This record gives sequence, structure tokens and C-alpha cells, in this order.
Amino acid sequence: MRVLIADDHDLLRDTLIAFLGAEEGIELSSASSFDEACIRINEDEAYNLVLLDYKMPGMNGLDSLAKALEMNGGQRVALISGQATKEIAEQALSMGAAGFVPKTLPAKSLVNAIKFMAMGEQFAPIDFMTAPDSTESHPMAKGLTKRELEVLQGLTEGKSNKEIARDLDLTEPTIKLHMKTLYRKLDVNNRTQAAIVARDAGLF
Repeated sequence: MRVLIADDHDLLRDTLIAFLGAEEGIELSSASSFDEACIRINEDEAYNLVLLDYKMPGMNGLDSLAKALEMNGGQRVALISGQATKEIAEQALSMGAAGFVPKTLPAKSLVNAIKFMAMGEQFAPIDFMTAPDSTESHPMAKGLTKRELEVLQGLTEGKSNKEIARDLDLTEPTIKLHMKTLYRKLDVNNRTQAAIVARDAGLF
């Protein structure tokens, strides 16, 4: 079984490779951008599954997914994301993606999902696909703007300001301004405290 992990977040990529590498019969390759993933798909022996980060460099959303699905006579491709919505996941599956994997899944569940998809099955977590479309109904979310919620989600995923800015297509100074407002609204002093408060409240 051959799997390509394409994600620019080093920690997640390395974690998946470490967990999958411990499994017997799995050969792994990695890429940190969509362009690099395309090179691997074109030059390497065929993969049983290509896992693409929805927001990595060079990735143009569902357009890039469509391109990857058609490469080299057809590929099994799945999306992994910490930002994509249920609607995007549904569209990806309808386009023929092997699955959609939220980055909020525990590492062991991520590994099991990847193995499941690599064996030819389609995967999407039921709780994610049936969840409300937004966090607006959560008490903590009611006092935050949509953008503040997106920044806060990035914090809970351990992302740097640079990574959050890239994911949201904003500048780092803008992210810092949002974080300053978040700290005030959540009554915290730093990013770690903000992430803990959000997670303890079950916001993400």
C-alpha cells in the first residue's frame, strides 16, 4: 500500500508519517505543496491514496482536487483540512474524492481513515458531516465575529500567525489585531490561554 501525504504543516505531516510508518505494508512519501505533490504523482510508482491539504501552498481548492483526481490516468485522492466546511466536503465527495478528513480527528483515527481510503473505501466522519453548519449557536461564539472564530480555530490547532494568515488569505498584522481583540473578549493574556479556553468550552 502506497500513500502520499501532502501537507505544509510539518507537525501534522510528520505525525501521520510516524504513525503510518509503524504499520506493516505501508510505503510513504510526502510533499509540502500542491506542485510538489503533482511531481510525486507523475514521477513515482502509482499511489493507493493521495492525501491533499486543502489549504497548502499551490492548492486552489476544489479545482486542484479535480486536477489531482485526473492525473496519471486517475488517482484516489482525499482532502484533509482544518478550515474546510461541510459543504466543501460534500462537493469533494461528489466529485469522486476518496474522502474528507478533518484535522481535528485524533491521530489514531486519522491513520485508520487513511488506511480505509487506501483500501478503496470512501470516508467522511459522520459527526462532521451532520454537524451544524457553523459554531454560531455556541454561547462563546455569539460574542465573536466570523473572522475572530476562524483565527481562534487556528490557535486551537497550534498554528503560527503566519500559517493562520496564509489559511485565511490575510496579513500577519491583521491576524495580530484579531488576536488582540480575541484576548480581550475571552479575558485571556496569550494564545495558549485562548486555545485552552476555546477547547475547554467545546467550541471546536
